[in-house]
Order: sequence, then structure tokens, then C-alpha cells
Amino acid sequence: MTSVAIVLFTSDLRVHDHPPLRAALDAAERVVPLFVLDDGVRRAGFTAPNRLAFLAETLADLDASLRARGGRLVTREGPVVDEVCAVVRETGAREVHVAAGVSRYALAREERLRRELGAQGCALRVHDGVITAVTPGAVTPDGRDHFAVFTPYLRQWEKVRTRSPLGAPRRVEVPDVGSAKPLPENVPGASAGLPSGGERAGRERLDRWLSSGIRDYAERHDDLAGDGTSRLSPYLHFGCLSPLEVVHRARTRGGEGAEAFVRQLAWRDFHHQTLHARPSAAHADYRTQHDRWRTDEREAAAWRDGETGYPIVDAAMRQLRHEGWMHNRARLLVSSFLTKTLYLDWRIGARHFLDLLVDGDVANNQLNWQWMAGTGTDTRPNRVLNPLTQARRFDPDGAYVRRWLPELDFLPGRSIHEPWKADGVPYPAPLVELSDGLARFKAARGKD
Repeated sequence: MTSVAIVLFTSDLRVHDHPPLRAALDAAERVVPLFVLDDGVRRAGFTAPNRLAFLAETLADLDASLRARGGRLVTREGPVVDEVCAVVRETGAREVHVAAGVSRYALAREERLRRELGAQGCALRVHDGVITAVTPGAVTPDGRDHFAVFTPYLRQWEKVRTRSPLGAPRRVEVPDVGSAKPLPENVPGASAGLPSGGERAGRERLDRWLSSGIRDYAERHDDLAGDGTSRLSPYLHFGCLSPLEVVHRARTRGGEGAEAFVRQLAWRDFHHQTLHARPSAAHADYRTQHDRWRTDEREAAAWRDGETGYPIVDAAMRQLRHEGWMHNRARLLVSSFLTKTLYLDWRIGARHFLDLLVDGDVANNQLNWQWMAGTGTDTRPNRVLNPLTQARRFDPDGAYVRRWLPELDFLPGRSIHEPWKADGVPYPAPLVELSDGLARFKAARGKD
């Protein structure tokens, strides 16, 4: 009887550097590459239109890559454990291979899979180092289960000897098993400016980045208008790219730009190891400041809609709505404005980001929001980013604001950042005076 193994794809939608796929091919004559559109993920609210649109293209691309190797992607829809067990019964598979996750949901899924598959005589093989470059928990401080501060984590992270990236398989033999219809690529409500999904698009973007962008990354990564960033985050979130392979290839470039870029990949791993150790940080303060967050839906709505009266904040929120993506410096700026200037709960912002971001990753999104809110791993929890200071520094001529707020284009130079100083400008008045917001925040939390 022909042996069969299953690869359950989750956040690793690629064929290059894929340890679960390689292990399954080594263990069995035929392999079922399986993706389940999980009811649990849908109920949790993570199937936002932008990510569904990107996912549809990514699954189509993964299917094409497998077909080029003699196989195909098998898709199912429903509760993930039930669907995996159904495929095991249909094929007689003896092993299921899956990448290790870090969220509470992923850990619970793994536990239930192991229990239910074991009852069917099928083994679950969980593989580390698939969705991160360094496995969460691979480096820890003495006597503790994770690093709570980034810099000492980075020092240890850089010392880890990682495996070499794996090539894509040459051939994948798939048994006769049913598959659901593919996801429709036209998703209602998706943003107009989304990037193309899939491993092929991700690898093409990575090649361009390594050849022409990474060299100047250290100098240009905070330039809002110049946009000297890689824009690889959606491909890393969906696993179209292997973070380990990206680190390896970036390091071969050398120089300050590559070093700065790899540091950002280390931040990604840092957040994953934090969430792995503290799953509750997805919704609760990692380090409470005993905040008594204000409740003001009018201000929250103005922030979401890009109508705060501060053009640099509003431009960033318009970029998010149009592209499903936002420049990293802008993410810091708008999150500081919501949590420190308006003093509104970080969960309001984190939820809005997850509603729109193509790269909406629980570990990175929630813990970056907590970092800026002062409830996370930042060693300066009372840090406040002044939007005007940030605008003058990172958008000195207003080019970024002009791109997203063309109604202000007539204002010369940096005056575009303070439209309330010009007469008759049809633009919302500032939602709050910055000095008032700072005083409000200090009164609630105390000085740094």
C-alpha cells in the first residue's frame, strides 16, 4: 500500500525552505498539501477582506507551484481539526506535518490535532523554524522563559547558528482526494491598492529589494515620502517568504543597510517569542500601567477616518485604508497619537489595524501597539511622539502628506503640516491641542 503523509499549510504558504513539506516527502511516497479555511479563524475576526484577497492570490500561486511539480493544493473549509482528520480517513495518512505556531489559537490547535490524530493512529509532526528565523524559546535569559527587552535578545539571536535554507522540491505526488473550490479573488471591501499575493510575487520583490533597496536602508527607512522600506511584511506574514531565507540572503549583502534590515527581522522574532511565552498579550497588557483609558468614540472615529486635523496622522490613516499597509514610522506615529495624545485604549487601534492590514499579524501587531502604548516591552513606557516634530523630521517638505491629502497641496513647504495656521483652509480643526493631550496623559500616568 502506498504511504501517505499530509502537510497542513498555515502561515507558511510557499514551497521554498519548507521543512514540513520536505519532511513529509521524505516520509511518504505521496503527500497531501492541505490548506483549511478555518472556521475558528473566521469567528475570531481575522478573515478581513484585505487578507482574504491576498490569501486567495497566494493559494492560487501555491497551487500553481505544486502543479508545476506534478502535484496540487488540496483545500477544505470548516473546523481545521475536523477537516484534517477527514483527510486522514480518506487517504490513510500516517503522519501530519505542520509548522509550529506561537499564538494561543495555534497552540490549542496543535494540542487538539495531536489528541484527535492519535486516536486515529496518525502521528503529528510539528516543525520549528518555519514562520520565524530563530525558534521562539531557542534563546532565553537565565532563569526565565523569554527576553522581555529587545537589545539583550538581539545579542543572543545574532549568535544562533541556523540551518541552511531548503530548496523547493522537484516533484510532489498527491493521492486522489477531494478539494473545495478555490477562494474567489475578487473580495468585496478589499482596498484598491493591495500588493499581489503569492510566493512568486514575494520572491520577485525580495530579489529587487536585495539588488537595489537594502544598501540604503539604514539611511532611508524612516523617510515617509521616499518609502525606502522592503514592503515584504505581507509575504512574511503569510509565509510566502521564509524569514530564515530572507535573513540568510540579506546577510550575504553585508553593510549597514543589511544590518539594519536584519535587525527588523529580529524584532519580528522577538515579538513571536514574547507572544509564545505570554499568549495573553494578544489582548491584555503585557506590563500594566494601570491605565484608565478614556472612552470617546467621536475621537476614535476621527482617528480611524483620518480626520484628526493633524495631516501627518491623517495621511497615514488614508494610506492604510488604500493600500492595506502603512509605513513603519507612520505606524509608530499614529499609535502614539491614539494612545498617548488622545489617551484611548491601544486595543482600539490594534483592532482597526487588524481590520485593514494585509500583514495583520497577531504577534507583531499587538505587541508593536503595546510597545507604543507603554504597556509592552518598551523600557520607556511614557515615550510620546509629537506628530508635528515627527512630520518636520521625516516628511520635511510635506511630500508624504501631499500624496495622501491632495486637498492640502496648495500649502507651501512644511506649512502643510499646520493647515490651521492658514486662513480659509477647508480641513478639520485639530482634534486636540497637543499640549492638552500631553497634560491629560501625564495626569493619568505620571511623568517618565
